[in-house]
Amino acid sequence: MTGEFVIFGPFHRVVLAVMLAGGLGMAWLFRRYPRGRYVLGVFLAVNELTWYVWRLKDEGFRFPEALPLQLCDLTLWCTVVACLTLRRWPYEILYFTGLSGTLLTVMTPELWAPPLSYPTLYFFTAHGGVVAAALALTLSGLMRPEPRSWLRALVSVNLWGLGVGLFNLKFGTNYMFLCEKPHSPTLMDFFGPWPWYLVTCEALAVSLFFLLWLPFKFRRPGLTPQPRRR
Repeated sequence: MTGEFVIFGPFHRVVLAVMLAGGLGMAWLFRRYPRGRYVLGVFLAVNELTWYVWRLKDEGFRFPEALPLQLCDLTLWCTVVACLTLRRWPYEILYFTGLSGTLLTVMTPELWAPPLSYPTLYFFTAHGGVVAAALALTLSGLMRPEPRSWLRALVSVNLWGLGVGLFNLKFGTNYMFLCEKPHSPTLMDFFGPWPWYLVTCEALAVSLFFLLWLPFKFRRPGLTPQPRRR
């Protein structure tokens, strides 16, 4: 469990390959066994709850730090709900944030532990699982973005960010990196100083959400494949 994590190093490339293969493989599986999504939802929930217990035992309860207020926390629990219920609103947040913000987080992670340590393995399991779930639910045809879904997801994310920003203001925290950039290299390094990098991040989110919706723009209502009953 020694060594230092290297972005796009051998370990990172393996993680990205497993994430992509897992998403495509589960899409194939869900087409034949739609109820397999329950296993994915439960697995991600158990993985997240196990992480909460580990941090509580290792670090104790620390308020206001270490709370699940990051955008990826919202996305993960929306993933769990989407897998278990196939409801529209959590799926929309999963699809648009999972294939934009969470994917970028997996590609440029902020890690403090060695590659094979539990915190790092948890990080890639949770975040990579979100990206794989977005691919699996969408490519399997169980769920698809609808007209204006990208706008609904964008509004939801901004409302979450507003609440988190008020929390940061009250308690001096930096959830969602609204007050300060990550210390590790990310795309934000090219977006200018605070608060201008927030404006650029918002513009990037609008662009990515819209681009993710474009493949489904001309899909007529009622053509979304329905899960087969088993």
